[in-house]
Amino acid sequence: MPVWHGDKGKRKTGGAMTTSRKKRKFELGSNPAMTKFGPEKKHFTEMKGGEFKLRSASADYANVYDPSSKATKRVRITDIIANTASPHFVRRGIMTKGATVETELGLARVSSRPSQHGVVNAVLVKGK
Repeated sequence: MPVWHGDKGKRKTGGAMTTSRKKRKFELGSNPAMTKFGPEKKHFTEMKGGEFKLRSASADYANVYDPSSKATKRVRITDIIANTASPHFVRRGIMTKGATVETELGLARVSSRPSQHGVVNAVLVKGK
């Protein structure tokens, strides 16, 4: 079932509204990638105008920026500690922007959107 971002036939107040046309291709959306913690898997999604998005289905490495040394290192993710999007995502092992992950360097907060960008970038919160 496709995701549709068109007019749903309801007003902002909740009242019914008659739709003036059918669904259009440009109103289609997509299901979230829900990037999991695990061996790295990526896939391309074709967008409008020939563009594409590199979606990350799962990731086990992150580019972690250390503010004290101003250096970025590619380190292994060991666990997902917290996720501000949903507490259920922690149990399911899903990473989104704002999730706190445990790495070899210490705790880091995800600053990229893995399901949109295809890469996990993070900023070190606490070092070991």
